Amino acid sequence: MAEWTGPIQKIDDYRWRIPKSYKSGMRTEGVVYATETMLAQIRKDESLEQVANVATLPGIVGPSMAMPDIHWGYGFPIGGVAAMACEDGVVSPGGVGYDINCGVRMLRTDLSLKDVQGRIADLVDRLYVNIPAGVGGEGNIRVDDKELKKVMAKGAKWMVEQGIGWAEDLEVSEEQGSMPDADPEVVSKEAISRGRPQLGTLGAGNHFLEIQVVEDIYDERTASAFGITEKGQITVMIHTGSRGFGHQVCEDSLRVMQRAAQKYEISLPDPQLACAPVTSPEGQQYLGAMRSAANFAWANRQAIAHWVRECFEKVMGAGAHKLGMRQVYDVAHNMAKIEEHEVDGKTRKLCVHRKGATRAFGPGDARIPKQYRDVGQPVIVPGDMGRYSFLLAGTPTAMKQTWGSTCHGAGRVMSRNAAIKKMPGRQVQDELAQAGILVKAKGRDTLSEEASYAYKDVADVVETCEGAGISRVVAKLRPLGVVKG
Repeated sequence: MAEWTGPIQKIDDYRWRIPKSYKSGMRTEGVVYATETMLAQIRKDESLEQVANVATLPGIVGPSMAMPDIHWGYGFPIGGVAAMACEDGVVSPGGVGYDINCGVRMLRTDLSLKDVQGRIADLVDRLYVNIPAGVGGEGNIRVDDKELKKVMAKGAKWMVEQGIGWAEDLEVSEEQGSMPDADPEVVSKEAISRGRPQLGTLGAGNHFLEIQVVEDIYDERTASAFGITEKGQITVMIHTGSRGFGHQVCEDSLRVMQRAAQKYEISLPDPQLACAPVTSPEGQQYLGAMRSAANFAWANRQAIAHWVRECFEKVMGAGAHKLGMRQVYDVAHNMAKIEEHEVDGKTRKLCVHRKGATRAFGPGDARIPKQYRDVGQPVIVPGDMGRYSFLLAGTPTAMKQTWGSTCHGAGRVMSRNAAIKKMPGRQVQDELAQAGILVKAKGRDTLSEEASYAYKDVADVVETCEGAGISRVVAKLRPLGVVKG
């Protein structure tokens, strides 16, 4: 892929502008969050062209934005953020992606490193056996089509009603783990048949379960509010989404949107940006199906979190409540959401697309849990299995600049094929073991695809977001044991 050679202007040490004059049809400028060093890497694919393309979409409000973990995606770049006015703007499946509500759930514990030393292998083995993972893996939860529609409507609440997880988990989940206005009736039979056997599965690719230790705390007050109280504390991170169900919803919607773009005479620089007016029947149908997939994903993470607790109970010989396995937060990073934001001093209803970007609402916002309102919304940012992940908090600057959005992860710098060629999975596993990280994976090539060298250093990504003021770094988490699909 050729290096991008378009114009880019420095705004400050952490922001860069693609001018509106760059490309015919741009309705606004592009703004990229990155350091100068990162920008050199970002130029190596066509993701900046995608930022410019998104700026041509009808009804866009503010700039077309990209977070520092930006890389090339379908239509929108991964790491892309764009808000469209609900009254005259569009919704685009490419601005959400195929893995609808891919997201991260984090559990904290009262355990310390010394409590789990000598038991990591047992914990990883039990997680690997008890939580279905891998390509096309089938789950332990059996539902018929009628019951699956209830899952689509209720999300994580459906799981809690079945005794899977704790009611308090819902209080510390984005949207309380259940997005309103989901419409199961617009979801295709194909999506239902793909999704039904995959409820309660981790999946493959970059999805994972990770036992972590708190390595550093940078903001003690905020960390304490989140339940992170000391270095050496054990946490668990769950990263997965809506599986084949969400993929099929996206696939189905793209076909409809391609026709809709022609019907509404929307001129697109890239057919992958297929879209429809938010208020149109096609736009509303997509949002209803997307919310159904989002709720599937929240239900999915709810089930997995429940089984993680059960695995810890068996190995540690104590109940999950006694082990302090409370949920810190569950946050999505592939979503289009109707939100109210201040625009030029007035409150407006916007359709905010976040694709590979995380909601990061600041202190005082009524849309985040009461216990976090003084410090801001938790933002969970996984890195790679060989280095570290981070816990962040949302800021007032994010509300002003990025519609309350920040980064979602490290961001790939190497294709999966290139990563597989670089090093065999067995060697990756051995090197991780030497670093004290135990990894088990279902897929033969997963470890190569997901090795640290395939990703940016997530520390650079979160430091950029903090430097720009769109999130605050709260704590750093180091992996001890990892389960991959």
